[in-house]
Amino acid sequence: MNIESTIRSVTGVTDIGEPEVVQSLWSGYGSIVRYPLEGWKYSSVIVKHVSPPGAQSHPRGWNTSLSHRRKLRSYQIEAAWYQNYSARCSAESRVGRCFSIEKEGDEIALVLEDLNASGYALRRTQVNDAELEMCINWLAHFHATFLGEECPDLWPVGTYWHLDTRQDELEVLKTEDAALAGIAGELDRLLRASPFQTLVHGDAKLANFCFSKTNDRVAAVDFQYVGGGCGMKDLAYFIGSCLSEDECSARESELLGHYFKQLRAAIDSVRHPVDVGALEADWRSLYPIAWTDFHRFLKGWSPGHWKINSYSERVASNVVCSLNENH
Repeated sequence: MNIESTIRSVTGVTDIGEPEVVQSLWSGYGSIVRYPLEGWKYSSVIVKHVSPPGAQSHPRGWNTSLSHRRKLRSYQIEAAWYQNYSARCSAESRVGRCFSIEKEGDEIALVLEDLNASGYALRRTQVNDAELEMCINWLAHFHATFLGEECPDLWPVGTYWHLDTRQDELEVLKTEDAALAGIAGELDRLLRASPFQTLVHGDAKLANFCFSKTNDRVAAVDFQYVGGGCGMKDLAYFIGSCLSEDECSARESELLGHYFKQLRAAIDSVRHPVDVGALEADWRSLYPIAWTDFHRFLKGWSPGHWKINSYSERVASNVVCSLNENH
């Protein structure tokens, strides 16, 4: 696949500068590269080039055929997302524009807007309150935009930790936490059973948000695991990605309140005919379920992970007890 030829055909430029590798894709499945341009409306583009390795290598040893198929499928899903849905995102749920999608066997090249060049050049490893709220606002508007949509070319159930795609990790969990493993199917069923389905980003961690230089706007990247689901899956995962266990506990009510205030405003702006009160009641009840569902995955995938903390264990324990009492 000739990437520079693709860029020239899309942009019409003849002068392409020295490419800069931004990062490698997970497990050696390709790279994200910035290409400087001369004589076009944008000064650069980002190319996400998926080129699966011959020998699979995973940082945590998950080199199974299931893992390989899941990753290949995730890049095909991301291409479908950019081709058919991304343009519907508003300024409040900003994503990069997609200029071209090229496919050749398992190889995929996405030619994307360089969000750095468009003013979203900052990344955060920690957030202040304003930055935290900006990301939550993004999620609320994203969820409102796609509320009730059926998107057959995306994951039927979004998120990279979805139970059906994580059976290897479930087997590990059975020896790590049999009680949690025992309710894994029920967690999944409850999240799927919500009558208020939307699209979830599926990997809405802090590292996938790009902040503006003026620090008043945010955009998101990395849509490999976008698909159907309850919005709480994104919210719980995001909060867990950037707050300490004490903050997760102390600010749970406040952050849920902020999210639903934004969601109500966003649903109103898109004029969606949904019973917002019923939606909020349903999703609030599913917040601990969504938190426990990710905890279920994490404990099987990497039992020593730093996110396995006392808050997550307490939430999961309460959910386990509640579900067992009801059966």
